[in-house]
Amino acid sequence: MATMESLIGLVNKIQRACTALGDHGGEGMSLWEALPSVAVVGGQSSGKSSVLESVVGRDFLPRGSGIVTRRPLVLQLHKIAGGAEYAEFLHAPKKRFSDFASVRKEIADETDRITGKTKQISNVPIHLSIYSPNVVNLTLIDLPGLTKVAVEGQPDSIVQDIENMVRSYIENPNCIILAISPANQDIATSDAIKLAREVDPTGERTFGVATKLDLMDKGTNALDVLEGRAYRLQHPWVGIVNRSQADINKNVDMIAARRKEQEYFESSPEYGHLAHKMGAEYLAKLLSKHLESVIRQRIPSIIALINKTIDELNAELDRIGRPIGVDGGAQLYTILEMCRAFDRVFKEHLDGGRPGGDRIYGVFDNQLPAAFKKLPLDRHLSLNNVKKVISEADGYQPHLIAPEQGYRRLIDGSLGYFKGPAEASVDAVHFILKELVRKSISETQELKRFPSLQSDIAAAANDSLERFRDESRKTVLRLVEMESTYLTVEFFRKLHLEPEKNSNPPPNPSGPNLDRYTENYFRRIGSNVTAYVNMVCDTLRISIPKAVVFCQVLQAKRALLNQFYAHVGRREKEQLGKMLDEDPSLMEKREQIAKRLALYKSARDEIDSVAWK
Repeated sequence: MATMESLIGLVNKIQRACTALGDHGGEGMSLWEALPSVAVVGGQSSGKSSVLESVVGRDFLPRGSGIVTRRPLVLQLHKIAGGAEYAEFLHAPKKRFSDFASVRKEIADETDRITGKTKQISNVPIHLSIYSPNVVNLTLIDLPGLTKVAVEGQPDSIVQDIENMVRSYIENPNCIILAISPANQDIATSDAIKLAREVDPTGERTFGVATKLDLMDKGTNALDVLEGRAYRLQHPWVGIVNRSQADINKNVDMIAARRKEQEYFESSPEYGHLAHKMGAEYLAKLLSKHLESVIRQRIPSIIALINKTIDELNAELDRIGRPIGVDGGAQLYTILEMCRAFDRVFKEHLDGGRPGGDRIYGVFDNQLPAAFKKLPLDRHLSLNNVKKVISEADGYQPHLIAPEQGYRRLIDGSLGYFKGPAEASVDAVHFILKELVRKSISETQELKRFPSLQSDIAAAANDSLERFRDESRKTVLRLVEMESTYLTVEFFRKLHLEPEKNSNPPPNPSGPNLDRYTENYFRRIGSNVTAYVNMVCDTLRISIPKAVVFCQVLQAKRALLNQFYAHVGRREKEQLGKMLDEDPSLMEKREQIAKRLALYKSARDEIDSVAWK
C-alpha cells in the first residue's frame, strides 16, 4: 500500500495543479472538490489561527481584532526530508518565501488586494504551500471566523455572508470539518459545532478541537468535552493549548511552544491520562492519518470522476478541433479536410439533408411561372399594336397572302420579354446558393476555429458561383434567342389562315391599303401569336430550370472549390499557416482543455501507481 505521505502528497500536488488551472468549480463536482481536504471552522477569537500555526510550527498568520481572516486560505503542507523551510503562493509562483514574517505580510497584502483595506470578505481563496520537515502532508482550509454581529465598516449581511461561505466548503461530502471551540465557553453554544451538526449530523466528517484549556476558570475542566460526554463525535476530541499573548509578544518559537504544550498536558492532573492524545502535533498526525484513510476510500469514485472528465475533455477537443501539425504537408491536409467538411454540409443543404435546397425548387415552381404571367403580352398583342406592327412590317408593299414579317416581329417582340424572368431565375438561384455557402460555413464545426480559412473558402466559393451564374445567364438567354431564331413551322401550317372579307368585293390584294382587312383579321393574328408564345412559354418553363440546375446547382455540387484546391496546392508553408490562423480565444480554450486533460491523465496514472503499491 502507498505510504500516508506519498498518497496525501500526491493529492496536494493534484490540488495545486487543479487550482493553477482554475479547475475547482463549475457544473458538477470538480476534481479539486472530489479530493478530500480539511476545513477549519470556528468563531472569531476561538483560537483558530493559533491552532493552524501550531500544526505548521510557524508563526505566519495575520493577527488582530475582529475579522482577520477575510478570504479563505487554502494551506497545503508538504513534508520534505530536510533543508530549510519555505513557502510559496499560487499568485506568486516564482517567488519563494523563507521569512515567515514576509508570508504573514503577503497574506495581508493579498487579502487587501481583493477586499481593500476594509472589513469586507471575499470568497476568492488565497493558496499557500509550506514545505517543511516539521509538518505532515495535509491540506487545510482556513475560513473566516463565524460571527454573530456586524461591526462598523461591515454590511449588515456579513453574518450570513460568512456562514454561507463556510457552508459552501463544509457541505462538500469530501470535506473533513475541523470544528474549533474555546473550552472556556459552553460547548452547546459553539458556532462551529452548531454548523457542523447541520451539514454532518452523524459526525462522521467532524473532528472537535477544544482550545484555551489553560484559560478555564479555576476548578473547572473540559473532560466532559474531551471524553465525548458533552457532545459525542465519531472521532475523538483533541485539546489544544495555544501560545499565550505573552509568548506571542516574546516571539516564542513554535517548536518550543509545542514542547510547552505537551508538558502542560503531561503535568496536568485533569488531562494527564489523555496527554498522548492531546496537542497540536497529535492533531496534525490524527488528521493526516484520517485524511489518508478517506482518500483511499474515495479512490474508486475519484478515478471514475477523472475518467468521466477525460472523456468529456476529449469530446470537447474533438468538437473545437485538435492541434494541427506545423509542417506544410500537415497544414495542407488540414485545409483540405476542412474544405471537405464544408462541402459535405453544403451538399446536404442542396440534397435535402439540411434546409435550404427546397428554395431553389421554389424559384422554378413559383417565381418563374409568376414572372411569366406578369409579362406585358396583352399590351404587346393588343389590336392596335398588332395593326401597327403588321403595317410597319409590310412597308410600302402590303403582304400578298399572310403577313409573315409581321408575325415574326410580333413573336420576336413577345419572346424578348422572356429574357427578364430567365435572368431573374438565374439571379435568384445564385442568391440562394450564396446564402447556402454562408450557412454551410457557419454550420461546419471544424471550420469555427479558423476565421481566416472561413473567409478564404467563402471568397473562393462565391467566385465560383459568379462564374456559374455567368454561364447560366448565357445559357438561358440562348434558350430564349433560339426560340426567336427558328420558329416552329408546323404550328403555323395548322392554322390555315384565311382573311375574312367584307361584304363589299375584295380589293386588289396587291393594293397598298390595309384597311381592307377587318378587325377580326388582326384579332385572329394576335390570337395566333398568343397561342405560339404560350407554347414557347411552356417550353421555357421546362428548359430554363434545367439549364439553371445544370449550369449552377450541379456545378456547385461538383466543382465549387476546384479552383481553390488548385490554388492552395501551390501555396507555401507560411501562406498555409496564415490560412490556419485561429481565433485567439479558441486557441486559449484549447490550450486550457489540453492542460486540464494532461492534468487529469497524469492524476489518474499517479493515483493508480501510488495508491495500490
